[in-house]
Amino acid sequence: MANQEDNLLKNVISHSKEYGFIFQSSEIYDGLSAVYDYGQNGAELKNNIKEYWWKFMTMMHENIVGIDSAIFMHPTVWKASGHVDAFNDPMVDNKDSKKRYRADVLVEDAIAKIQDKIDKEVEKAAKRFETFDKAMFLSTNGRVVEYQKKIDEANTRMKDALGSSNMEAMKQLIVDMEITDPVSGTKNWTDVRQFNLMFSTEMGSVAEDTNKIYLRPETAQGIFVNFLNVQKTGRMKIPFGIAQIGKAFRNEIVARQFIFRMREFEQMEMQFFVKPGEEMKWYEFWKAKRMKWHQTLGLGAENYRFHDHLNLAHYANAACDIQFNFPMGFKELEGIHSRTDFDLKSHEKFSGKKLQYFDSEENQNYIPYVVETSVGLDRLFLSILSKSYTEEKLEDGSERVVLRIPPALAPHKVAILPLMKKDGLAEKAEAIFNDLKFDFRCFYEDKDNIGKRYRRMDAIGTPYCITVDHQTLQDDTVTIRVRDTMKQERIAIHAIKSVIQDSVSMAALLKKI
Repeated sequence: MANQEDNLLKNVISHSKEYGFIFQSSEIYDGLSAVYDYGQNGAELKNNIKEYWWKFMTMMHENIVGIDSAIFMHPTVWKASGHVDAFNDPMVDNKDSKKRYRADVLVEDAIAKIQDKIDKEVEKAAKRFETFDKAMFLSTNGRVVEYQKKIDEANTRMKDALGSSNMEAMKQLIVDMEITDPVSGTKNWTDVRQFNLMFSTEMGSVAEDTNKIYLRPETAQGIFVNFLNVQKTGRMKIPFGIAQIGKAFRNEIVARQFIFRMREFEQMEMQFFVKPGEEMKWYEFWKAKRMKWHQTLGLGAENYRFHDHLNLAHYANAACDIQFNFPMGFKELEGIHSRTDFDLKSHEKFSGKKLQYFDSEENQNYIPYVVETSVGLDRLFLSILSKSYTEEKLEDGSERVVLRIPPALAPHKVAILPLMKKDGLAEKAEAIFNDLKFDFRCFYEDKDNIGKRYRRMDAIGTPYCITVDHQTLQDDTVTIRVRDTMKQERIAIHAIKSVIQDSVSMAALLKKI
C-alpha cells in the first residue's frame, strides 16, 4: 500500500512538470529546496481554486468581506501575536541517517500506527461475530485496552512537553516509544531543540538604520490589525467575517512531500468575529460549512475527515483539522479554530489602541471572539491534482492518463481542434475559438493527429473537446467529446455554449453547496 502511495505521488509530480502545472523553482540552477513555481496550467487551476473560495466567502455570505494586507508588517505585530517568542517547532536529528524531523510529528506518526492496530483488531472482531458491539469491544478487549492506554499516555506526555517547552521530556518520549528513523532504522537521536520558523530580513536604506522585520508566517494578523478599519468603513455588524488570500513564509524544519509542505506558500483565511459566549456555536457552524464546501468538489466524501486537536495553540479554546486522504495518507488540509479574543486583546495591549466593538443592541463595548477557517491553497491544489489523476486501460487495449479535475476548476474548459489545417477547417475553428473565448478559457491546437490531441487534453484535464471537420463546413455542426466518458456527438455550433455552460460554471458549482 505504501509503495502504491509513493508511486502515485511520484506520478503526480512527474505529470505536473510534463504538462505545465508545477516546476521546481530555479531549476536551471539545480533548484531551491521546497520552493516551486506554478506553470501555465497550474496557474490557471490555482486561480480557479482561489475564485471558488473567494466567491463562496464574499459573495455567498453578505456579512463577509475581503481584504489584501501587506506581507511586510511592523515587527511588534509578531511580538503581540506570540510568534517571536513561541512560533517554534521541536526539531530532532537522527545521527545515522543525518535526516531532520519534527519531534511531534514522529510521535504523532507512532501514535497513528498504534491506532491502526486497534482498527485492525476491531475489523477482525467485526467479521468474527454476527452481532458486534464496538464500544463494548474497545472497553473490554485486553489488547485493545493496552493499545489505547499507550495512545492516551503518549498524547498526555506530548501535550505536557510541548506546553511547557520541555524538550528533554520530548526526547524521552521518543526514546520510550522506541521510535526508529524511517531511513536508517535506528533509534540514535540527537537532543530535541526548539526551532523558530520565521524568516527575518531588514528594512531601511542605510545599513546602520535598518530595522529587523519578518516575512509573515500567516496572513491572519493582517486581518486582526485591520479589524476596526474594515468594521467602521464597511459599517459591519457582529457577527461578520474578513477574508484574505495571500502568501506566507515558514522556514520549515522538514519541507518535503512535494507542495504539501513548502517554505513559501499561499493561504486562504477567514476570521469570523462573534459575540463572546457564542464562539462555539459558530465554530460548529463553520466546521459544517467548510466540510460541505470541500465535498462539493466531488473528490469523494470518504476522503475527508475531522481531526480534533489534542494540543491546543495558546490562543485557542477549540480546534480541529479537516484532513484529506493525500497519497501520503490522511493529512491536514484546513484548520478551523476558535481563537477566543487573544489576538485583538494582545494587539490592543501592545499598540495602546482600542480594538473594541460597540454593540448598539447590548449598549456596550467588547472585544469580539474569533472563529478562524484557514486552508492551504497549495495543499488544496495537491488534493485536487492527486485525486483527479487517473491511469485508465481502454477497451481497445490502449491506455490514457486523464485528470478528472472538477470542470469548473479545470485550467481550460474547452479545446477547439480542427481535424486538419487545410481546406478552411483551421479558419472555421479559429472563428469558433474567437466566439467562445469571451465566455470560457479555451485552448486551440492544430498539431498532430486528433487522437494525440485528445490525449493531451485529457492529460491537462480539459472537460470538452470540439472537433471541426469537413461536415462542419457543410452544416455548421461539430463533434463534441466529453473528457470523462470519451463519448462523442454532433451538435450545432450555436449550441456549444449552452451544452457546456452548466458543467463548467463556477456559479453552478457554488449552488451545490
